[in-house]
Amino acid sequence: MKKSETKKAEAQGGIWGLIDRIQGDKVVWMILILLILFSIVSIFSSTSLLAEPDKGISRLDIFVEQLGIVVAGVAVIFICYKIPYIKVFRVLSQIGFALSAALLLCLICNIGAVENHGAKRALDLGFFQLHVYEVVKVAMVMYLAWAVHAYKSDSFGLANRLSKRYKRLAFLAKPGWKRLVYIYLPIVIVCAGILFGSVSSTLFIGGIMFLTILIGGIPLKDLLLPAVVCIVAGGLCIGLYFVSGGKVFPRVGTAVQRVLLHEERKNIKDLTPGTTEFQKTLDAIRQPESAKIAIHEGGLLGKGPGNSTQKYTVSLMFSDYMYSFIVEEYGLWGGLLIIMLYISLLARGSLIVRYCDSDFAKTAVAGLTILITGQALMHIYINLDMGLLTGQTLPMISHGNSSFLCFCVAFGVILSISKMAKAKIQKETEESEPLMEGMGVDENVTDAMNDLDDFESGRY
Repeated sequence: MKKSETKKAEAQGGIWGLIDRIQGDKVVWMILILLILFSIVSIFSSTSLLAEPDKGISRLDIFVEQLGIVVAGVAVIFICYKIPYIKVFRVLSQIGFALSAALLLCLICNIGAVENHGAKRALDLGFFQLHVYEVVKVAMVMYLAWAVHAYKSDSFGLANRLSKRYKRLAFLAKPGWKRLVYIYLPIVIVCAGILFGSVSSTLFIGGIMFLTILIGGIPLKDLLLPAVVCIVAGGLCIGLYFVSGGKVFPRVGTAVQRVLLHEERKNIKDLTPGTTEFQKTLDAIRQPESAKIAIHEGGLLGKGPGNSTQKYTVSLMFSDYMYSFIVEEYGLWGGLLIIMLYISLLARGSLIVRYCDSDFAKTAVAGLTILITGQALMHIYINLDMGLLTGQTLPMISHGNSSFLCFCVAFGVILSISKMAKAKIQKETEESEPLMEGMGVDENVTDAMNDLDDFESGRY
């Protein structure tokens, strides 16, 4: 056996051999593992207010539940990761809009809907509460990746068949109508469905969908008119809220209150402590102010794992304010590490996009990467009091079963596509004929060059 082969065989054994055999982008794997580890540790320490000793629910029970979700999420990642063909993702993505519309319709029609803080955002499946918006985020990114691919390759089979068979539907063959039917209308319908439960989620998910199709290759000039229509439609919804006295699109009122929250922080200084008005104003700003206190008290090195005090004050510390909790316990360095992980994911996502050779793969990876990092950065900005409250969790870290599993799907797709892209590049490299063995020159060319050297040296 050659020396190089011996070294290769030795390298394939042990832990390093296992790591070497893992396909897909290894940096994304590392980011994913670190985020999951942060989630396990943080959930155990931050869920004090979720524990209900009177009902026999302890923090340990919540921790065990989170471990179960992590195991399920890892299984989801490996299922997506093991899918060998990009066509499978492309076929499944076609139902993304139908799935999103059906789930949103269930919420609007109150079919199994669960109300929380005056909003219906989850469905009770008996054994599991499914947060609809978390599913919609990922499903619509995948759907739009398919729609952009089909638009650019002119492969909308149904529209093409109908336009050829029926003269009245000949307009469906035009690119503008295809964009309207397959891209713009689904976005508007989904945004309208989300608006019944959350204005901030409508803006965030709508923005992600807009960026997805823009990155996918839909020209900006073709998006200006739909954007104007969406803005006008949003204005009409706000007008309906005020005209109806808050009965239509009631979540608009919540959005208005959050916009005015900064004024409430100013007004509390002029109120008398102990009065009802003072207490109401204090309750309205308690959570964001306590989150800022947590960041301030964290300092450079933090208080240490399990030593957070604000987790007893902020009821949503384990979800909406997870970043503040991490900074309080692990300090500035812990907070910077979290930011670096998400920024690194964005960088690796852009690199994977360069490897992809299809519009679907490029759009899917870009859209999912922007979804994960965009939500993370929005969560961080809000915790730092740099933006309005939106209720967006910290991806893969905050407590939330639906959120964790849906982002596991997103990571699984990214890793699977990166594996396929890397394998295709490697295959093309191996199949290309070398110009020389070991140096990029073909053997016949090498013989010819040797003959030329012999001729010039007078050997012939």
